Amino acid sequence: MLYSTTFIKKNNFLIPKNNLQIYYYNKNIYKEIIALVKRLYIQSYRRPSNIIAGIIQPLLWLILFGALFQNAPINLLGQYNIKYTQFLSYGIIAFTAFSSSINAGLPIIFDREFGFFNRLLVSPLINKSALFICLIIYTLILSIIQIIIITTLSLYLEKNILQANHIISIISITTIMIINISNFSICVSFILPGHIEFLAFTLILNLPILFSSTALAPLSFMPYWLQMIACMNPLTYSIEIIRYICINNSLKWNINIIETLWLQINIQNCILILIITNILSFMIVKKIVKDKYN
Repeated sequence: MLYSTTFIKKNNFLIPKNNLQIYYYNKNIYKEIIALVKRLYIQSYRRPSNIIAGIIQPLLWLILFGALFQNAPINLLGQYNIKYTQFLSYGIIAFTAFSSSINAGLPIIFDREFGFFNRLLVSPLINKSALFICLIIYTLILSIIQIIIITTLSLYLEKNILQANHIISIISITTIMIINISNFSICVSFILPGHIEFLAFTLILNLPILFSSTALAPLSFMPYWLQMIACMNPLTYSIEIIRYICINNSLKWNINIIETLWLQINIQNCILILIITNILSFMIVKKIVKDKYN
């Protein structure tokens, strides 16, 4: 009877009052998230095609697109005194994170269509936020595995070696972007009616996001209107940070990596922009979950 008399209601959730109950409350939330994540990994183990496709797709971009422009003069890339294949490989690392995290909301769509999501809603979950936190964790781990594979192959092809702390920095930057895009994908999955609409939406969004970033070409190549769009694209900031780390094998916070006639942004500000958009997207998804399903 201890738990039934010392809970308070806040934002439609039952919150324990004393420290011992807070400990068990957090422990139960942790168990819920682990159970939901385990369910998603069982699904991936039974259907590994999505994981394999997530590795093959960026490799095809790297091999075919890189071969198409392998004879491009080095001076065409402006400030980047490198071959185009090397320039492209660093953009593909970030695009791998984007393409895998944009599908983070797909399991929710299928759960809604098969009726399992309704069972989750009526189940005695302590915190409904576990429904999308488990998806973020699941997507994050899979994406990082794919990124490590793509990064290893890219560095092998370019015969480049990075220090361990720089590899950790790359994973940290992609982690911020993965969480950001996953939040957006989960938000869309709660709004769209079915998986056909969701897949159509991601298909429409995928290539424009890629071509309006610096994954395939530097900002100096773009017309001014496309430079403005690229500077509003979070993928651009992640790509430029990763590219700077890989090319220079260093990380200096005050170096400008976004340079146009009307905007100059250094690495520190780029990371700050990514973190702010991350927090905002997380708050928006949490509000949608609370308003729609509480």
